[in-house]
Amino acid sequence: MANKLLKKIEITGVLTLETGLHIGGTNSSMSIGGIDKAVIRNPINNQPFIPGSSLKGKMRSLLEISTGNIGGSSGGVVKNGPSSKTGLNGKPSSSDLFGNAVNDGQKPSRLIVRDLALINHEELLEKTEIPYTEGKTEVVIDRITSAAMPRQNERVPAGAQFRLNLVVNVWEQDGNEQQLLETLFSSLQLLTDDYLGGHGSRGYGQVSIEIREMTEKGSDAYYNGNAKDGVSVKGAWQTQIDRLKSKAVA
Repeated sequence: MANKLLKKIEITGVLTLETGLHIGGTNSSMSIGGIDKAVIRNPINNQPFIPGSSLKGKMRSLLEISTGNIGGSSGGVVKNGPSSKTGLNGKPSSSDLFGNAVNDGQKPSRLIVRDLALINHEELLEKTEIPYTEGKTEVVIDRITSAAMPRQNERVPAGAQFRLNLVVNVWEQDGNEQQLLETLFSSLQLLTDDYLGGHGSRGYGQVSIEIREMTEKGSDAYYNGNAKDGVSVKGAWQTQIDRLKSKAVA
């Protein structure tokens, strides 16, 4: 019997920067005395954004590290990816939610992470000298000569808000809807205690996340014209949502 898509659960909210964020883009416009490392921007409106791949990759990485579900070897070859198709020590496997491309256990991702567009762009444009961003000067000190080598990193400043949109696909034969969502919330909570983007050990990339809605759409709804709105399931996950909200910096 073929596997059937049972439902889609769309999760929407806001990701807010508590400290400056750097996710690198092209440096094609570098100039003497200018920014050394630019952030990624939408080429249409020049606004910075957070690629869905950056957010999803960080969520997966943190989950795998926290469960020990990484590394190992196969056929004498050391692997840096998930170590097994199932979780270790009773903890969930990242491959159930994020998928797995290894030959001995291929599994498609159940999670879609959209690119995160900037929400409060007008506010940032008014407050920043570089459109929407800031330049942070850092100094590298040569350990031998003590010579100072200044550089400027471009960052999206603290207070910037991005539109969060996640979709979890639930398949009938998997029978693991509860586990998928619990794993998703665990990875989001890990992220709020870690960082997103580069240079996190130097203070960059602290984020807070607010979930505003969770909407369930059964696969049959796409055939009877009722898929536009869906049914809210936010109440069933309010405890996990409140835990995320409590991590926000006041």
